[in-house]
This record gives sequence, structure tokens and C-alpha cells, in this order.
Amino acid sequence: MAMENGATGACTKEHLKVYRDWFEYADSDGDRRITANDAVSFFARSVLSRSELKQVWAIADSKRQGYLGLNEFIAAMQLISLIQEGNALTPDLLKSVNLEDVEPPVMEDLDALIAENKGKAKNGKPDSNGAQELQAQPSTNWFIKKSKKKAPLAAVTSVVDGLKRLYQEKLKPLEATYLFNEFYSPLLKNSDFDCKPMIMLLGQYSTGKTTFIKHLLKSDYPGAHIGPEPTTDRFVVVTSGPDKRSIPGNTIASHAEMPFSGLNIFGGAFLSKFECSQMPHPLLEHMTFVDTPGVLSGEKQRIERSYDFTGVISWFAEKCDLILLLFDPHKLDISDEFKRVIGSLRGHHDKIRVVLNKADQVDTQQLVRVYGALMWSLGKVLNTPEVARVYIGSFNDKATREPAMGAMGKDLFEKEQDDLLADLTDIPKKACDRRINEFVKRARAAKIHAYIISHLRKEMPAVMGKTKAQKRLTDNLEEEFKKIQLESHLPAGDFPNPDHFREVLSKYSIDKFEKLKPKLIQAVDDMLAYDIPELLNSFRNPYD
Repeated sequence: MAMENGATGACTKEHLKVYRDWFEYADSDGDRRITANDAVSFFARSVLSRSELKQVWAIADSKRQGYLGLNEFIAAMQLISLIQEGNALTPDLLKSVNLEDVEPPVMEDLDALIAENKGKAKNGKPDSNGAQELQAQPSTNWFIKKSKKKAPLAAVTSVVDGLKRLYQEKLKPLEATYLFNEFYSPLLKNSDFDCKPMIMLLGQYSTGKTTFIKHLLKSDYPGAHIGPEPTTDRFVVVTSGPDKRSIPGNTIASHAEMPFSGLNIFGGAFLSKFECSQMPHPLLEHMTFVDTPGVLSGEKQRIERSYDFTGVISWFAEKCDLILLLFDPHKLDISDEFKRVIGSLRGHHDKIRVVLNKADQVDTQQLVRVYGALMWSLGKVLNTPEVARVYIGSFNDKATREPAMGAMGKDLFEKEQDDLLADLTDIPKKACDRRINEFVKRARAAKIHAYIISHLRKEMPAVMGKTKAQKRLTDNLEEEFKKIQLESHLPAGDFPNPDHFREVLSKYSIDKFEKLKPKLIQAVDDMLAYDIPELLNSFRNPYD
């Protein structure tokens, strides 16, 4: 699957040196990012119209990060050069030319200014390492150490950095006070914000999950096994790395720069069934795949797993940007475990895509019946009025194999595969929007959790009958949720699953919970109403 050419920064070594010099000059604060302010002053030297520069920024910053890294900066420069040569600007312009033949654009007085800047650097006073001393930027280290004086939100240099800061200052205090991490997911770390988009594959054994990943990568990943029997017996995270190797679960869960430390809550039994496969691959530079064990069916589901399988699925579902449910035409039954797994995806239905794999094994009449049976089964389990999008095809590399439906089937499969691959290609572009969406969902959930915890605490007696009161509150959570909803005017759809909440609540003494702290609630309300819109407005297209 080809990613955008503009994201690769493809150019000759000579041009790369020029672009690096320009990048360093345009980067006003030395944080390896070209912000909107940097871009406006630098791009003006191209003498292009404002409308053209608006499109250049939109294409180069396709991920909507609010800044340009080196590769995105090179893509912007190549677009400017092509426009100066008289080419019509389109989103696919960089894909239609050989980027190594694209000369750097004409930028007014730039070379002279860069030469003058380098001359000043040579004559300046060096520090102990012989390098020009750089002024410390609060925007790059605000989350590393505490400062007595908080820098304004405008000081951050990307949307993700802004979310990190809002989390630390406004959302995390609320979560920590009301034990949100004990009832839902662990407190977030910087690695949770910085990680690449993730795609999780779910399905019964032998539905083609590992083969699907192999089809996209055009090669096996370390530790991959494919066969008609259950072959993947563990959760495997497939990500980019300098060489091919497998990393054990305990190691990867302890890695500070990886977003998997939260999996420690599932214990050693799970971590022994978890590993990370690293390999150098251009696609893995943009996204990470999560291959899962086949969901058990029939007699096999009576064998208990040694860890909370649905709990792990739920944890990954929250972190993932896309969830692929794979089905086989000969395995349409949805077992009890599969129902629990799909149930654990509650609240993430917008991420789910359904893939009817191995469809080349049935003819046209059988496919129609299989498709109808699958939609009927999914309608009962997903419990949504909308029809789920189902991609039909055979995602393997057996190009010579003719579908049972003949030429018509081949044409159908190619169109369906193109649609699915286009959906996957859009994931890196939507990653920033998805991160904001998940952050807002988490903030709303944390706020409602605080109301629930404080309400239960308020209903407890001061001295006598605490045990009886706790049992009454626990047994009647649904009624208590309705009371909270009416008293605080909260939407019913944001409340948690009562059964899960009841299970976790049984481990705590309600009278030890904190009372409602309006200041913490107000801080989150202000964040949702003012800070996040202000953050997004700060990193919109600078030419809007």
C-alpha cells in the first residue's frame, strides 16, 4: 500500500542539503518544527498567492499536526517549485512527477540571508561544545519539569503538545482524585500521545488476520505463523524498527517510549502472551498493526484463558484508530466469546470495519447468502440501527488464483480492496483528529465518573450501617445513575456499563471516596468549552 509521496521527502542528496539549510533557517526556535508563524514569513519569499500557499500548507500538513517536520517541509518546497513551473496544484501533484527531478523553488533573497546568518553564527560566542548557545524554549520542555509560572497555551508548538499540557494541568487531577484509572484505563503518559496510529485485527482463528498484515507488508513479520489451525496464540504488535526482531511482552510493557505500559495491569500471564515484532518497512513508519489470537469457538471456548482476554481487547480498542473484524465464509457463527469481544468494543463502533475475507472460495449465489447471513448476525451483536460497512475480498498474495465467481468476482474484489486500502491510507491523515476525539471522550467520561463517585460517597451514612448502604448502592447502580443524570443534567449515553462499574466498585469502600470538588469539574468544563477550541484555532491553516 503506497503512502503519500509528499510524506517521504524523496529528493537528491544535493537538494536535501539545500532543504535542510532552509529548514534550519525557517525554524525560528530550534525545535525541529516549522510552525504556522515560521511558514507565513518563509513561504512569502516564493511570491505565490495566498490561496496557493493555503493549498500548499493543507497538502503538506495532511495529518493536521499544526506544524511541518523536515519531510513535510520538503514536500511543501516541492509543491511550491512545481507551481512556479506552471503546474496546476492538486492533492495528487507530488504523486504524478519524479520528485528527484524537481529543483528547489525560487525564494527571494534567501541564499544571501542564510549565508549572512551562518556568518553571524561563526562570529558569535560558542558555548563549551563550540556551538552557538540556544535560548531554552518553554514550548519544548513544559511537560518535562514543573515551572512556577505556567506558560500560556499559545506557547506550545503542536496540537499534540497542547493536549499533553491540558491533560497534565486540567484532566489528570480530576482522574487521580476520583480513581478514574482504576475503573477505566490507566493515567496517560507522553508516549500515549506520541504513538503512531494503530490498527487492530479481530476474528476467529484462520480467518486471515496474519495473512492480511502480510498482504499489506508484502512480507512476513518476525514470528508470524499462518495455517488452517489456530497459529497466533498471542497478541503481536507489528511496528517499525531498524532490524527484524521480536521483543518479549515484559520488555515492551516496560519501555518508556512505547504506549504499552498500561498493559501491566493484566499481569504476567498476559505479558507472556504478548510480544512486539519490529521490522524496517515504509508502511510501518506511518502505522502499527495489532495481530490478536483467534477468538475461540465451539468446545474450545470452554477452556478458560489465563488472562482477561476481553479486558485486553477493550484496552487496545481505546488506543486503536481502526478495528477490523475479519470473517470467513465458512465461519459465520458468532461464538459466546466473540459476542463478549464485540461487546467490549462498546463506545468504539465508529472505528469498526468488517472484512469478509476468503470470499474467492464461494460462487456468486453462495456469496449473496453468506453476505446476508453475516449482516443478520452482526445486526444482533453490534446492536446498532446502522448497517456496518462490509468489505468483500480475498486479502492474500495468490494473484494467480481465480475467484469461484470468475471475472465478475475478480473485478468486485479489486474494487473492494481499493476501498479498504483507501480507508487505511487515510488513517495517518486523521490521526490527529482521532486523538482529539478520544481525548474529549475521555474528558467527558472522567467528568461523569467524578459525579458518580461523589454521589455514591454522599449517599453513605456518617457512622452506622455503612456495609448495608454500600450493598444497597451497589445493587441499584442503574437507579443511582438515573438520579445523577437528572440532578446534574448529564447525557445518559455517556454513563458507563453498570455491570463493569459494579464489579470494580466491589473492591472499594465507598465512604473513602472523595466528595465533589467543583473546581476540578469547572477546570475540565473550561478545557472542553474554551481551551480545546482555542488550541485547534491556533493550529489551523495559517492562510485561512
